[in-house]
Amino acid sequence: MALKNSIARTFVNTGILLIILASLWWNPTIALAMDDALAPALPGFSEFSALVQDGRADLARGVYVPGVLAMPIVQQPYGNGSFLSNEANTITQFRMASQYGTTGLLAHNYLAGASFFDLEVGDEVRLVYGDGKVDYFVIYEILKYEALQPNSPYSSFRSLETDEVFSVEKVFKRVFFSDGNITFQTCIEKDGDLSWGRLFVIAIPKIEYERLVVMNGQ
Repeated sequence: MALKNSIARTFVNTGILLIILASLWWNPTIALAMDDALAPALPGFSEFSALVQDGRADLARGVYVPGVLAMPIVQQPYGNGSFLSNEANTITQFRMASQYGTTGLLAHNYLAGASFFDLEVGDEVRLVYGDGKVDYFVIYEILKYEALQPNSPYSSFRSLETDEVFSVEKVFKRVFFSDGNITFQTCIEKDGDLSWGRLFVIAIPKIEYERLVVMNGQ
């Protein structure tokens, strides 16, 4: 844990956390132009899985949520932690999140990220690897924050649910430190402020979700 804390502080100091602060902004004009690109009916899961496979067993190549989204995943280039795909219906995997046990899935919310707002607790998420392997998850929680200084890499965040204020380091740990979760992330626009807030949708392994359901008597 001490090592993780030290590395997280390094990220803040080097500005790497800009990826969760200023990159995923909303552009209403482009969003209108992309409506048609985001509208097509989803393919069946078998068809989608076959389309994204490339033989790479070590890389996630697609994510599928029945009735919500079916999108290929691209990787960030080494040394470019702020890279984010500008392709419609394409999600970028946040390379650094993998170091903390999380599959971070990033997208502009005028492109693929628009679909993140349609995700709901209880939705099944299927992560497809290049060799066809599929890992199953279930959305467990949805977190929304206001960035108190949207254009600063050191901004604090106010939870829209509890009104509590958290440092950037605490938010980073909250959403990206895990034992195998998926975190979807995009920005929230409000009152014309393009980077007003952040949306994080967290999915946990399906087997863990089912265990929690049994424990809670649901």
